[in-house]
Amino acid sequence: MSVFDSLIKIYDFIQPLIDIGILSFLLYKAYGVLIKTNSVQIIRAAVIVALAYAVALMLQLHTLQWILNVIAPGLFISFAIVFQPELRKIFLKIGQTEWFSFGNRSKHTYVDAVLIAADMLSKQRRGMLVVFARHTKLNDIIETGTKLNADLSSSLLLTIFAFNTTLHDGACIIQGGKILAAGCFLPLSEQYDIKKTFGTRHRAALGISEVTDAVVLVVSEESGAVSLAYDSRLHYDLTMPELTKSLENLLELSPDEYKLEDTVDESKANL
Repeated sequence: MSVFDSLIKIYDFIQPLIDIGILSFLLYKAYGVLIKTNSVQIIRAAVIVALAYAVALMLQLHTLQWILNVIAPGLFISFAIVFQPELRKIFLKIGQTEWFSFGNRSKHTYVDAVLIAADMLSKQRRGMLVVFARHTKLNDIIETGTKLNADLSSSLLLTIFAFNTTLHDGACIIQGGKILAAGCFLPLSEQYDIKKTFGTRHRAALGISEVTDAVVLVVSEESGAVSLAYDSRLHYDLTMPELTKSLENLLELSPDEYKLEDTVDESKANL
């Protein structure tokens, strides 16, 4: 028996395992995309149509089969139109997903400055809206504000948000330890079941998380609650340890490299 024949036999043996493994991987990634985009209603609609067609076939309902066959192209087009926002989010997430991500690749140590500023602003009942850019480009959002390209520090964030500056009501865009822009306008959320108690900041935080992969930190003026918005979901009123852990995971922070850089001492701050 030649080496080639041996390899063929080995491949025939492991082929089902490869087939099942690849299929499981694709289903897992598809499930993650659907969950992150809140697109369960798309699956529900597709299942209802499929069940109707299956019932028509099993019971030999020829009239219903004929109707479904005739309107199938129109149903497909209508489906795409009605669920256009959800489908758009799905394709955005597919483009943003890193299919083979193992371990921590990029290490950052700048988030502590944002957390210190958020904690101080929360105690003062001052609003704050910070967008951590990840893979999706935010050039259109940056153009709506004032470009800074400044080194990130808690003192600069406090200057922007703790006082009634012209940049106070907008969002700061942060990437790679830099404040790229401030006073930026974010798209408001399209979700219809948002709590009425949530103000414009929370709706804007949700809105940008629905169309990009950005992570948004928002401080409420009314309650002082510090929240995170990402993957079309708002995680309300988190503690500082919870915020730290979430940001370490979402922004690929390494706890060993998580240190204070260019921050202010709250006990020495005179605001």
